Amino acid sequence: MIRAVALLALLTATAPLTAQQDPLASRSKGRSDAPVTVYEMSDFQCPFCKRFADETFPTIERDYIATGKVRWVFIHFPIPQLHANAVAAGELAACAAQQQQFWPVHDRLFATQDEWAALKNPAPFFMAQAKELGLDQTVLSRCLQSGQGTRAVQSDAEGAARAGATSTPTFYIEGGLVSGAQPITVFRPILDSIVKAKSGR
Repeated sequence: MIRAVALLALLTATAPLTAQQDPLASRSKGRSDAPVTVYEMSDFQCPFCKRFADETFPTIERDYIATGKVRWVFIHFPIPQLHANAVAAGELAACAAQQQQFWPVHDRLFATQDEWAALKNPAPFFMAQAKELGLDQTVLSRCLQSGQGTRAVQSDAEGAARAGATSTPTFYIEGGLVSGAQPITVFRPILDSIVKAKSGR
């Protein structure tokens, strides 16, 4: 119950970077009325998060998100004690969401993780990647400099911690937590059983 209340507080918190009607729309995939919603609490510099993004998420997207069974929501949960550039990466993605470009930046950050993880100053690399993806550089810079991205990431991280997450990736699925870069063989029975119970499919 505590986790559910904490996550509810997270989802109803002020989110200036996204639509007021659905504050998580810009960093979610799938139908808003899907029978199951999964919240992925993740760190862009975390190697296990990258493994999940590379190896497991494509199958989930194909079999569950694209078919209308699952809505997937990304929650920023950087762990700066372990990953020095994780917060900056999250800020970039949060500001990209302002231009409805969260997912292209999400994919690029994980794809290039080995290139920026050890940089002392990743900002030039991040801006170059954003430019390649076609983001408006002026709007992006304004967002980053204003602290909007920082506030969005901090709000997410605080909510994720209150919901019970202690490591990344962690997945909040209908009141329960799944930890680690689990393979599809772990997710499939969980998602199938919940989808069947809630929709009969």
